[in-house]
Amino acid sequence: MTGAAAGAAALTAGLLVPGVASAATSMPATRSLAFRSLHTGEEVAATYLRDGVVEAEGLQRLNHVLRDWRSGEVWQMDRKLLDLLFALRRSMDSDQPFELISAYRSPKTNAKLASKSNGVARRSLHMRGMAIDVRLPERDLKALHQAALALQGGGVGLYTKSGFIHLDTGRVRRWGA
Repeated sequence: MTGAAAGAAALTAGLLVPGVASAATSMPATRSLAFRSLHTGEEVAATYLRDGVVEAEGLQRLNHVLRDWRSGEVWQMDRKLLDLLFALRRSMDSDQPFELISAYRSPKTNAKLASKSNGVARRSLHMRGMAIDVRLPERDLKALHQAALALQGGGVGLYTKSGFIHLDTGRVRRWGA
């Protein structure tokens, strides 16, 4: 087991996004997520927490699909972000996979994207595994955005022209239209 996987296995269900903490009593001790990467076509459905204990294999499967698809670099995604996504999917009453636009980005990938667009932060939380860009195909994008804002779990951006929302576990803030 790698150091990251061993460290992840030591985590427990006690780590929740502060804004999601109010929903902690309704958050089950077993949590799963599903993604379909729009860039690689990969799909994953994995349990990352079972009975309050991190499932290392499930977490590893999620981290793999959430990797920097340009470089292939895999990163340990922030467990708070996974919990935020879990809470968002539940609040949208959806069992569909999130459509994944971007999750982890290596510093090299992020620098390249930032040099081409002023919409990419040079110190993006994507580089720390703390941010993700997603959509739920059968749910209205603005409704998804509003549900994410209600969780108060970090930054939430709405990108209507590109058809996704950004979520991160940084400070609570909002942008986009």
